[in-house]
Amino acid sequence: MSIKDKLSEAYAPVVPSFIAQILKVATDPTIISFAGGLPNPMSFPVEDFKVSLNRIVDEYGPALFQYGNTAGLKAFREYLADKHSKETGIPFTYENVLIVTGSQQALDLIPRIFINKGDTIIVERPSYLGAFQAFDQYQPSYLTVDLNEDGLDLEQLEQVLSTSNAKFMYLIPSFQNPTGLTYSDENRVKVREILSRYDVFLVEDDPYGDLRYEGKKPENIGLGHLKNSCVLGTFSKVATPGARVGYVISEDKEFIHYLTMAKEASDLHSNILVQAMLLDYLKNNDQPAHVQKITELYKTQAHAMMDAMDEFFPDGVTFTHPQGGMFIWVTLPEGVSSIKLIDRALARKVMFVPGDPFYLGEHDTNKMRMNFTNADIPTIREGIKRLGEAIREEMAACGLE
Repeated sequence: MSIKDKLSEAYAPVVPSFIAQILKVATDPTIISFAGGLPNPMSFPVEDFKVSLNRIVDEYGPALFQYGNTAGLKAFREYLADKHSKETGIPFTYENVLIVTGSQQALDLIPRIFINKGDTIIVERPSYLGAFQAFDQYQPSYLTVDLNEDGLDLEQLEQVLSTSNAKFMYLIPSFQNPTGLTYSDENRVKVREILSRYDVFLVEDDPYGDLRYEGKKPENIGLGHLKNSCVLGTFSKVATPGARVGYVISEDKEFIHYLTMAKEASDLHSNILVQAMLLDYLKNNDQPAHVQKITELYKTQAHAMMDAMDEFFPDGVTFTHPQGGMFIWVTLPEGVSSIKLIDRALARKVMFVPGDPFYLGEHDTNKMRMNFTNADIPTIREGIKRLGEAIREEMAACGLE
């Protein structure tokens, strides 16, 4: 009997992430890749981290290398609680915060404590494929709500909530992955009002919220307004993805308690050394100024990509205009499959992520996700020019040019 024959009922259907397969191809240094959601290495405060690492070894001594508390370094949790207290007016304490190994771990732990086989999760359409990969292990059923230019389709949301018994809802309201769209203030208020009338837990993923280069940062939908909610935060986009430090904060301490129990069974605790390093870095450096430098860089890259799309993409191709974050969502003409475009793109040494894996059960979509943060301006222009040529060829093959 092979290992595959021994796999559990829950894990046997799980397949490697589509993005992992795409990224494997895109690691070829001759390929211009817009596929990965990679922060620009220029955003990593390496020299400041060196100083912090030396300082924490002197400050903590051997305790830095010992087992730690499952919920995370208390001082770090206190720092995060204080930050969110100032933003929301809610008196959070360290007991409202759980440190996780990247916010991706939270996407595994939350369904672990909530979902039995067949239970319902509500998600955006489209949504983050890494969430699907985490949720699928627990064999849920899904209901979707369309994402429009200004946020969720409110009529659909009301209908889905009123006709289901969903355990939780997963949303990415700011610079959403994959679309780059952000819910408007008005849409957030209406979503909050609708959710307040139903017994569904809101999981609000906010990895990109600080990467805003136009407009003001909006309030979270749930945190500070709905006790039956949590926010997932991360330092991957504003400091270092390699440290794998994220957190969950919720007004509901009972939720944090059960999530902590699940984490203890999973990995005992997240890396204490990097928690201490990040805390020291945050306390001794001007983090807002650092984030401002990142957003200025990303604004330049985003506008370079949008300008190149205007110049090199054929008529009939449209795209979102994000005010922050890391992604642009491209819509090809009806009947043009982004999956079928891959071979033509690779022949020109350029790569993107097709839209299919961001949807549930939909195939040959005319959508594609583009990342602009990990390429310089000349590379962005050259890559978009090549991709425009591939799109024209695919459109011609579909009888559209």
